[in-house]
Amino acid sequence: MEKGTLIELRLHGERRLAVADRPEGKKHWVVIDENLLAHTVHPRQIAYEVTGATYKPADIPAFTKELQPYLDPSSLEVAWEILVEQGDTVDPKEMALLLFSEQSPPQCYASYVLLSNDKLYFKQKGDRYEPRSPNQVAEIKHQQEVEQQKQREVQEYWRRVQKRLAGEVVEWQNSDRTRLDALERFALYGEEASNIAPALETLATLERSQTPQAAFQLLVELGIWGLHENLSLRRSQIPTQFSTQVLEVARCCLNSPPPDPDANRLDLTHLKVYTIDDESTREIDDGLSLEILEDGRQRIWIHIADPTRLISPGDELDLEARRRTTTVYLPTGMVPMFPSELATGPMSLVQGQICCALSFGVILDATGGVQEYSIHVSTIKPTYRLTYDDVDEMLQIGIQGEPEIDALSMWAKRRKEWRNANGAISIYMPESLIKVNGEEISITVLEDSPSRQMVAEMMILTGEVAARYGQTHNLALPYRSQPQPELPPEEELMQLPPGAVRACAMRRYMPRSEVSLTPSRHASLALETYTQVTSPIRRYSDLLAHFQIKAHLRGESPPFSVEQMQEMVMSLGPAVKEASKVERETNRYWSLEFLRRNSDEIWQATMLRWLREDANLGLVFLEELALELPMRFSRAVEVGEQFEVKVSHVDPRLDVIQFQEIITPTASSMV
Repeated sequence: MEKGTLIELRLHGERRLAVADRPEGKKHWVVIDENLLAHTVHPRQIAYEVTGATYKPADIPAFTKELQPYLDPSSLEVAWEILVEQGDTVDPKEMALLLFSEQSPPQCYASYVLLSNDKLYFKQKGDRYEPRSPNQVAEIKHQQEVEQQKQREVQEYWRRVQKRLAGEVVEWQNSDRTRLDALERFALYGEEASNIAPALETLATLERSQTPQAAFQLLVELGIWGLHENLSLRRSQIPTQFSTQVLEVARCCLNSPPPDPDANRLDLTHLKVYTIDDESTREIDDGLSLEILEDGRQRIWIHIADPTRLISPGDELDLEARRRTTTVYLPTGMVPMFPSELATGPMSLVQGQICCALSFGVILDATGGVQEYSIHVSTIKPTYRLTYDDVDEMLQIGIQGEPEIDALSMWAKRRKEWRNANGAISIYMPESLIKVNGEEISITVLEDSPSRQMVAEMMILTGEVAARYGQTHNLALPYRSQPQPELPPEEELMQLPPGAVRACAMRRYMPRSEVSLTPSRHASLALETYTQVTSPIRRYSDLLAHFQIKAHLRGESPPFSVEQMQEMVMSLGPAVKEASKVERETNRYWSLEFLRRNSDEIWQATMLRWLREDANLGLVFLEELALELPMRFSRAVEVGEQFEVKVSHVDPRLDVIQFQEIITPTASSMV
């Protein structure tokens, strides 16, 4: 290289022209750029030497301007088409002749720039450039188009984000899902979420903190989530929508019901049938009747909805119900086990309609024990759809035209006495029913009313009868049992205040119930064998029992073997547990949100028990709401003590609540 040679060097990754000035040592050169800045470069840093003329640094701007007409990348395509047929390689000087029919220094350098920038038609081999094959060019073009499309989608995504944040309505595209899904995962799982890089990029670009809380807030602002989005449900594996295929099967069931596998149903449409539920209940799966026999005895009928009339083991609806395991009841609505059109329609016991049922006829002895029973696939015609309040009123005032209600209530009480005599353990604490309707939150305390006791006893009776039948005929059913609890001595329990405090203490000693294929005693119910069969529209384990019992009634082999039942019973457990967790956490969220909205209210509270006595942290019971919540005390307090509290701080999203005690003159004298 000589003084005055124009060279291209790469400086900090950038292409730059400079003029050779003088050697520096054995290999280096000092070069001067157009800004008259000197650079010491090694030959490895020199990408190209412009031959055929010498230059001064002041000539560089004019040389650069002279290049511009020749830097059209599309011109390479014509050259490529010629060279690819010949299979020839080319250097920049030869390319200049091909492209421009001349080889002036600017034209040669322009050819070099075009070739070195090109990623489509040519690949470098030493100092020369080889044309790529047509297949290679086609593939690269496709990749470039895909990348360009991605870039356009990114730009459109940011345009939609900015419009939505400005308050405009936007329609999110499928191409946005990668980034929006990443935001959702980050909001749900934080740093433990997979592939959160797009979420962090979105938050950083919008100059927001890169936290799950910030991701949640952004999703709300973008209209993807609501302010009260159920994160517990989203974290679960519970499907909230039915697939198109399942919905289509449900529609076919509605329009063209399959043949009834039980052609010889017992006709019980002459019986007066009462269905008793909460007013909001839409899946009506049980009804009660009373029949007076010729000998004067009374037979109780418990009719259970028969969804297996419409489904078969292993079909689309059965598998979907098995996957869901249970209906999930939330303050904002339910997530059903079956599509609602079926669950609230032909599967339910609908007033005034001929309905298929599995009916349990039971005659009790004078003490309340089971004297006789029979089970039948049946047809019934529900007469009255009643609420618990309706029945309580009927029991209180006595309705002459409905003596069956009084009789059923009497048998339920006798049944309860029978179970108590056999060691039943009753733990009653008021429960709260939380409902969210639009922006309104309501909390209703469910008292242990006579109507609820009556229905509960009849359902327990049905479970005993079904389990007896299964045990007698050696059927593989999901039997439910409970080990005998080791309760504190009676005198110790009696020292506690009756009601919620005593019930809370007893509850802690109660072991969990267990499900197996072996009939065993259920301690708290005081039954030697028990299974659940009364909610087949809402619990898959009940549906399994129906499949097995109905097959045996038809004289067929049960559809599920012992091994299959064992496998299903084991798989149902975790899903039921997850559903319970979602229900519990969702109720907790909305109870805290209710208290947040009513933070000025004063509530009557009872100290139930210590959570951590060393930290003055106790569990209190808000009586008007039937809510159990933690509270940290600033004074000595006794279990069972009552006082008034007010919310001082609550954050439903973080599951945090703090109370302050309202000091009354009586309370202050106790301090």
